Amino acid sequence: MKVSVCVITYNQEKFIAQTIESVMTQETNFDYELVIGEDCSTDRTCDICAAYQKKYPDRIRVLRREKNLGVTQNFVETLYACRGQYVATLGGDDYWTSPNKLQKQADFLDTHPDYAICFTQAMCFYEDNSREPVYSPPLKYQRNTSIEDLLRGNYIVACSVMFRNGLFHSFPDWFFSSRVEDWALHILNAQHGKVGYINEAMAAYRIHANSTYSSLSHIEKMLIDIDFYRVINAHLDFKYRHLIGEMVALRYQVISSQYLLKNDTANARHYVLKSIRSLPLRRYFAKRGIIIGSLLLRVFCHSGH
Repeated sequence: MKVSVCVITYNQEKFIAQTIESVMTQETNFDYELVIGEDCSTDRTCDICAAYQKKYPDRIRVLRREKNLGVTQNFVETLYACRGQYVATLGGDDYWTSPNKLQKQADFLDTHPDYAICFTQAMCFYEDNSREPVYSPPLKYQRNTSIEDLLRGNYIVACSVMFRNGLFHSFPDWFFSSRVEDWALHILNAQHGKVGYINEAMAAYRIHANSTYSSLSHIEKMLIDIDFYRVINAHLDFKYRHLIGEMVALRYQVISSQYLLKNDTANARHYVLKSIRSLPLRRYFAKRGIIIGSLLLRVFCHSGH
């Protein structure tokens, strides 16, 4: 089996048929399978998945959970069931827009053995059309990357990625409590090779009312990032501690700026000081001196000190 497509779903009866159709219409010169982790949905999601399994019995496997596992556990168990040399992930509310996605990514990994991951551009759109769609990464983005780039922030949309199966034997315990599972997975894989990019929009990421992460505030997202950095820093044996320290400092600065916009000078001051403490002073001001100087001036002038 060349490729396994890993889909997890829960209460997505409105979207799951489009997701499955986008997989089954892929045009490839190799065999691929669709493995669906169905997490005890209370709507018609399970019935829809079962109907497609009946239609494509040799290509679709539906893993019906006896009890609701939650997103992370369901994903891990579904991934472990994938038999392909490569794995492509797809949310049960997302879909692929190109019938050549699997072929192009598998070809890339076949011809680039030093690469662990291959991803494409994705269109991120709002289900209610409240905002214009955006493309991630931006259209100008054209380069291949590495784990150092991923440690600066996650630029891989989960529905756009393909990676080599079995690059690590098991997920670390901290993964199951992470709130940025996609980012964590990409970093775990990127420990074993480079990150390739195909500059073509081949996937669509849907943002809707039940998109829990997308609905978080900017401050909440920054705090989640910071918690993740502490964990991944230890997991990587502090090999990238200086880079991670810079990223933590940057996020504290963002939080401080957000509080300043809310006229909350106490929290703005608190987080700008946490930003300074995130790195040794000499390295901190060498990297972020102009920015932090401006922010400090705004925080303390705003507070009347």
